This record gives sequence, C-alpha cells and structure tokens, in this order.
Amino acid sequence: MDPLSDVLALLDVRAALPSRFEATGRWALRFEPYQHLKVGAVLEGHCWISSEGSDPVHLRAGECYLLASGRSFTSASDLDTEPADGMAVFARSWPDTVYHTGAPTGRDDPGRTVLVGGAVMFDDTTSMLLLDNLPSCVRIAADSHRATVLRPTLELLGAETSADSPGSATMREQLTTVLFVQALRTLLYSDAWADGRPTGWLGALGDQHVGAALTVIHREPSRRWTVADLAAEAGMSRSGFALRFRTQVGLTPLDYLARWRVRSAARALRSTDRTVASIAAEFGYASEGAFSSAFKRVTGQAPTEHRRAPEGMPVSRGAGPRWSIRPA
Repeated sequence: MDPLSDVLALLDVRAALPSRFEATGRWALRFEPYQHLKVGAVLEGHCWISSEGSDPVHLRAGECYLLASGRSFTSASDLDTEPADGMAVFARSWPDTVYHTGAPTGRDDPGRTVLVGGAVMFDDTTSMLLLDNLPSCVRIAADSHRATVLRPTLELLGAETSADSPGSATMREQLTTVLFVQALRTLLYSDAWADGRPTGWLGALGDQHVGAALTVIHREPSRRWTVADLAAEAGMSRSGFALRFRTQVGLTPLDYLARWRVRSAARALRSTDRTVASIAAEFGYASEGAFSSAFKRVTGQAPTEHRRAPEGMPVSRGAGPRWSIRPA
C-alpha cells in the first residue's frame, strides 16, 4: 500500500455516526472541544465554521470542511449572531435529523441550510503521526477537483441521512470515512497552510523527494535500508536528503524506519496470535532478541507486555519529536 493508506490502517480510523442538521433564519451553535477530527459538508445553503483560535471559514453548498484543532468551534449562518449551546440543540433529536429555527432574517424567504458531519477517531497511540501540524480548519472549495470527485459521495450522504433504510447507519459511517480521506488528499496540495505548503508527516508525503523515500520504506519495511539507499530512491545526495527528511518529518530516516517497523509490529501483536519470533522476522529483525530490544527502546515495553496491555494504555516513555508513540 501507499504510505497514507498504511498510516490510516495503523490508525484504525473509526467514523462516528454522522449527524444531519437543517436550519432556517439566523442561527449560531457553539460546540465543546472534541477528540481527534471533525469532518462535514454543506449540502444546501451556506454557513460559517469558526474554530477557536483561527479565522472563520465561509462554506457554501457542495463544500466540505475538516476540523483538526480539537478546540471548541462554532457553526453559524452569520458572524454576528450570539451562539447557543450546540450540544443541547443536538441532544433533543440526534441521531435523527436536527431541525433548528433561528431568528427571523427580515426577508420573506429565510433560506435553508443543510449540513452533514461527524467525528473521526483514531488509535490514540499513533494519532500524532497524522494530527501533528494539521491546520485547525480546512475548506474544500466547491470548484476544486477534489470537490468534483466528492460530489457523488455528498449526494449519497445526503440521501442516506435524509431517511432511514436498511443499512443506513453503516452507509453513513463509511461515507464519512470517504469524506475524511478525500479531505486529507486535498491537504497534500492545499493552500490552507500558513506558508503555502503542508508541514509535518503529511507535508513530507507530498514532497517529491521525501515522499518517494516514505513510499519505499512502507513498501519494504523489512529491507535493511541505509540513508544512502533512501537518498538514491529520493534522487538526492545523501547529506541533502538526510537534512530534508529530518526537517520535514522531525526524525532521521533510520529513526523513522525503526519506529514504523515497531508500530507495524505492535499492530500485528495486538491483532494476531502469531509468535513474537515470526513477527520479528517479518519486519526484518535478525532475531527475537534484537526485535525485543528495538521494541522496548521505542515503546518502553517488551513485545509480550504490549500484547497483554489493555487497549488504549500509554506505550511510550519518550518517543522523540513529532511522532510520539504516546497518546495525543
């Protein structure tokens, strides 16, 4: 698989059942901080999304958004209306469609806004790999290529959230995941970043040179890669590649390789009953002892301890910059 697909598999992405919100008049709703990410779209009308600490973003029909700050946020018809408690409004109807009538607009036709959105959650122990450095709010413009590709998904999501049918809950969750992945793809080539380009791991993935190295690491994690080998794959000199990789990813190439091997092996330990020795061999370790030493150095636990530990327990005592194995 490609690196983004690899990471999404490792993160164990889970989309909560999305909500459908229909409003008329002037309205504003404030929501409390959330875990990981929020993703949504405007099916009809328009609205403003304002995440605490960032500038408001205006969205119109056919446009999508991704919120990644974890902070409180406000969704509103305009920027002047005092926000009400969004959780209280949603608690009255969710998971059914939430209908909300705001203040009169002074026009004969108050208009209607229809939003769909949901939470996307990850395995805490690896979430920092993706979440680190993401913009707090990302807008996917209606006239962008990605929005065009998403149009059938939005039409399906609109249909699935407007009425209950057999399998609706599953369809809604899966479509929310599609919306999230497409938003990440957009981020690879987005102008949503302060300096005009992505930063962190996601930015590295979109870099022609570092992205090539990440691809081969994920394709062949068991290979005994050297920095020179990876530099050749990236089409750069050894020193130039090493500096570029560390600047973008926050780790040296070999540190990243070691951590990726360990995180992939950790998932195999949790999800299968294979022996430690067989997993060690799969990820390129010469012996079970060498694997156990590397695993403990990265996670602070022996492989057998990690396998027995309850899900969600912290597994690192200090994994280094940017990509922490610790819960976010």
